[in-house]
Amino acid sequence: MRMNKKYSCLPAEEKGIHIINIRAIEDIGYDQYESTLLNSLSKNPDADCKYGLYFRDGKRKVDYILVYHYKKSSAGRTLARRVHHNDSSARSTKQDQPLPGKGVQLEMGEGEPHVDYHEDDKRFRREEYEGNLVEAGLELERDEDTKIHGVGFVKIHAPWNVLCREAEFLKLKMPTKKMYQINQTHGLLKKINSVIQKITEPIQPKVAEHKPQTVKRLSYPFSREKQHLFDLSDRDSFFDSKTRSTIVYEILKRTTCTKAKYSMGITSLLANGVYSAAYPLHDGDYEGENVEPNDRKLLCEEWASYGVFYKYQPIDLVRKYFGEKIGLYFAWLGVYTQMLIPASIVGIIVFLYGCATVDENIPSMEMCDQRNNITMCPLCDRTCSYWKMSSACATARASHLFDNPATVFFSVFMALWAATFMEHWKRKQMRLNYRWDLTGFEEEEDHPRAEYEAKVLEKSLRKEHRHKETDKEKLTWKDRFPAYLTNFVGIIFMVGLTFAIVFGVIIYRISTAAALAISSTPSGRSSVRVTVTATAVIINLVVIIILDEVYGCIARWLTQIEVPKTDKNFEERLIFKAFLLKFVNAYTPIFYVAFFKGRFVGRPGDYVYIFHSFRMEECAPGGCLMELCIQLSIIMLGKQLIQNNLFEIGIPKMKKFIRYMKLKRRRSLDHEEHMKKKQRYEVDYNLEPFAGLTPEYMEMIIQFGFVTLFVASFPLAPLFALLNNIIEIRLDAKKFVTELRRPVAVRAKDIGIWYNILRGIGKLAVIINAFVISFTSDFIPRLVYLYMYSENGTMHGFVNHTLSSFNVSDFQAGTAPNDPMDLGYEVQICRYKDYREPPWSENKYDISKDFWAVLAARLAFVIVFQNLVMFMSDFVDWIIPDIPKDISQQIHKEKVLMVEVFMREEQGKLQMLETWKDKDKKKGENCNNHSPRLSRSHSGSLSSCHLYPLDV
Repeated sequence: MRMNKKYSCLPAEEKGIHIINIRAIEDIGYDQYESTLLNSLSKNPDADCKYGLYFRDGKRKVDYILVYHYKKSSAGRTLARRVHHNDSSARSTKQDQPLPGKGVQLEMGEGEPHVDYHEDDKRFRREEYEGNLVEAGLELERDEDTKIHGVGFVKIHAPWNVLCREAEFLKLKMPTKKMYQINQTHGLLKKINSVIQKITEPIQPKVAEHKPQTVKRLSYPFSREKQHLFDLSDRDSFFDSKTRSTIVYEILKRTTCTKAKYSMGITSLLANGVYSAAYPLHDGDYEGENVEPNDRKLLCEEWASYGVFYKYQPIDLVRKYFGEKIGLYFAWLGVYTQMLIPASIVGIIVFLYGCATVDENIPSMEMCDQRNNITMCPLCDRTCSYWKMSSACATARASHLFDNPATVFFSVFMALWAATFMEHWKRKQMRLNYRWDLTGFEEEEDHPRAEYEAKVLEKSLRKEHRHKETDKEKLTWKDRFPAYLTNFVGIIFMVGLTFAIVFGVIIYRISTAAALAISSTPSGRSSVRVTVTATAVIINLVVIIILDEVYGCIARWLTQIEVPKTDKNFEERLIFKAFLLKFVNAYTPIFYVAFFKGRFVGRPGDYVYIFHSFRMEECAPGGCLMELCIQLSIIMLGKQLIQNNLFEIGIPKMKKFIRYMKLKRRRSLDHEEHMKKKQRYEVDYNLEPFAGLTPEYMEMIIQFGFVTLFVASFPLAPLFALLNNIIEIRLDAKKFVTELRRPVAVRAKDIGIWYNILRGIGKLAVIINAFVISFTSDFIPRLVYLYMYSENGTMHGFVNHTLSSFNVSDFQAGTAPNDPMDLGYEVQICRYKDYREPPWSENKYDISKDFWAVLAARLAFVIVFQNLVMFMSDFVDWIIPDIPKDISQQIHKEKVLMVEVFMREEQGKLQMLETWKDKDKKKGENCNNHSPRLSRSHSGSLSSCHLYPLDV
């Protein structure tokens, strides 16, 4: 094989390896143990390169890794084929030189089997692509002698000149020599801040980046012409590992491989299997003895540990290691978790208020009073019998815990809390932008995705076949119309599937309730409602968890067939589809209980039936709010415990174990390989690839919906969300530091489309809570009774007012109870919850005027509540500025200082020019004062005088 000069390899002698013909070793009977002993006595090159963090010379740092699969037999056959076409002298020369990254050459086989053209094509593409990378200024080193059989690694290093060039292209803001004082608070605020710092010192992470700064370096977009502005005293650390990997990744994306008639960047080569992986390296090990200090180890100790759950996150160090986009996610998660603390405290107070006043609640006391002796109509046909209202005493008392006047206040509070949270995050985001030098940063259009380029190529080839113009081809809406149609039909089908499953669970509840009612035991009949509700909610939870995974895959497939042009477009479309499907999936059962259950029941003697056999289910005597609370709590807690935590812990570990077992089966390790320590890039290759932040944001957004949308029915939701998030932060941190390959750092100044989704949920929460309070709870009927119908201004008689009467002789044929004497006496009149005329009225069983009075009050409450809370939220949004005053002052100060720096530079240049002119003038005068003979003696003397300033 040709010796490829684009790979920098040390000579074999410097590595402590002697190249000996393999067949000759076998002929003289050289023992493998003896060779191992000889190698162990030689210098270990892995220690010099810090086990893969540097090139073999131990000086050039590895900035990026490309991984590919190869077949050694195919490489040997290809080598034999190439050597065969060269002359004998060339053959002998090339056999004496090692392949890049290899210590020995393979011998030619006598017979050559069938050639694997597919593997050869991949290898040719890799060679061309890597050659183009070298032309772009990168330095490469190959390593195929690894513990992972059939996997080769290409180590990439970006030298100083390439880093400078790309930093200028990317307009990276770098710190200059100029330092300035950050404005500090004075007077009372300074004392308060110092007290707060002393109090919070135990919960601050022990990280240098987290300490409050009083001095900041002035930042400016890097320019090679203005290198004198920057502090280049230590070039090795001027560009940190995150920045170096970002620069290399930009080069990898734009470097092309034209073997297949069209340009292919690294994304296309990964999609086509030319390379199997591409990733930057972690800084080193995070655990073990004698581990050198590094940022990864520090993050593991001060961030990715459950023992530091009470501490603040070292956000600046997270940004330094993972980049701005991931740093913003964890900063947002931290702000959200902090804001849940006051919401949790108020929610606990509301719940305790309900517990304290449950014995003073007159409606529940009337329902529990045995003396009232209210006989209720059957809950189902034939099999169900009459029942006493006092048997629902426990349900009525439990409903008061969540259905009391304090929940209305809590709904208003949570709406204002959501608005305050959004404003607080915007201000925190601006502080981070200032601290991370992102002010003025604008995202540029990304490179086209591999799938988009392939579609454009396919389209251009079709037009080329038809002899049409192929310049500047792009995909239009006509090209994407089949995909758009598929998306529309697919989403409608998935939403319909969710509704169908919820409808199936409703049928299950109705049929199970009827079946349990036949039970001969009194305990079985009394626990029908609890049993049906609990089992139905568990079924809903299991279905939601399964469909969440299915909908995530379907949303990705629907986005892929759309073929978005850039990664940003792809991510935004994927987020929209996944959020829509998962929102419908998670909240449809809750919406049913909140707004539809018990609304279309009918009345005794004229019930509404499904499929002419199943009667629509009713709410409990205390209302549907208690059932809504049960549904919400089980689904929320179940999703958090099972889906968010167990899946996040279990699935990555399972994948890692499966990958480890596959690699262990595939490789045949000798004694020397067992003794050899793995390189850094080999260890990182066994980690899980980074799949983006969409799943992390999605689970938090769904949780935010649980906290805000139905908070009127479950005041403890913020508390459970807070407890989950305390674990979630450390779980995600541990996953990023220990379980995942290091992601490429991406610059971002905000959280993108997620902010708009949060604002939308906050607005929707106001409307939903207004309807929950007015239609699901009994808050409005109580107010109407208290101010319109109560005789003594109290709630006495409210339960009787909400119940209508029914004459049992008006039952339809075949629907009356089979055992009318179950209570021990004959029932003439039974009661049911509704506002209808009594049987002795002229318009018996028609809707009464009380119903319309309550409905009008409910609608009026929705309108007043919605507009009042919306106005208060907008007022909070308006009164809190998006940019903190001190940050705006610092940004202005930076601009003034930067202008001063350039003005001084210009003044220095002008002074230098004036100095040169004065020297030129004086030199000219001196030349004119010379004698004529001297001036004529040498023709170049005068010109040399005038050229003096240019030489200087």
